[in-house]
Amino acid sequence: MPESKHRRKRRGGRGLGDAYAVRVKPRGPFAIFGNVRLFYVVGAIIMMGGLAAGGIRTAARRGGGSQQATPAPLTPTAAVELTATPEPTFTIKQYDAPPPMTIDPEKSYTAVIKTEKGNIRIELFAQDAPQTVNNFVFLARDVFYDGLTFHWVDPGFVAQAGDPTDIGTGGPGYTIPDELNQQEFTAGTLGMALERDQANSAGSQFFITLSDQPTFKGRYTAFGRVTEGMDVLESLTPRDPTTNRDAPPGDRIISIDIEEL
Repeated sequence: MPESKHRRKRRGGRGLGDAYAVRVKPRGPFAIFGNVRLFYVVGAIIMMGGLAAGGIRTAARRGGGSQQATPAPLTPTAAVELTATPEPTFTIKQYDAPPPMTIDPEKSYTAVIKTEKGNIRIELFAQDAPQTVNNFVFLARDVFYDGLTFHWVDPGFVAQAGDPTDIGTGGPGYTIPDELNQQEFTAGTLGMALERDQANSAGSQFFITLSDQPTFKGRYTAFGRVTEGMDVLESLTPRDPTTNRDAPPGDRIISIDIEEL
């Protein structure tokens, strides 16, 4: 059956959408239902208003009484503390007088000088130089030498240490008398340094010969000889602070241990 003109107009209007709404205009308060665009706009406004009202009511409930939510605590970021690696330090000790005699000259004493390059073992001449050995043993046991350096090293000649100033002018605050004896100054002999070669001016500074020094006999007190570690002595850093204050740092004495038999 052919469709009537009115039916074709209505079917076409459903397909035309807004164009059909413009031609068919309901009147009165229901006019918005006939305007699709206006209907959508008003619906969207109503929906947004409802959501906003719901959000306000939710916030109000959370904000009052026992319903208030407890905020989660913040985890603080751990602070990173930067610290510089400290340089080795030592205390400069000074004394009012030489130490009292505490060693037994009839016993055997050995000194083990521990350095950054290795150990040096020295037999001490307690019978030939009892006061000098007693002084050295006292200072070693009182850790006077710990942290000091071989501040003057002349290859093939001598290596000297025991100065807290590190430039060859320091001492313990006292002096001890010389004890010249018959020991020869062969390579590896331990002797006491003197201040400007003045007699009886020894204190804490000592030297070890790196070669035979026969002219030292009768001038300096020999009080020990190396039994192990000459290779360590010969590897010490050459240094002369009297001519070069910017010389490389001397090799450090870690400790001097005394063995008594």
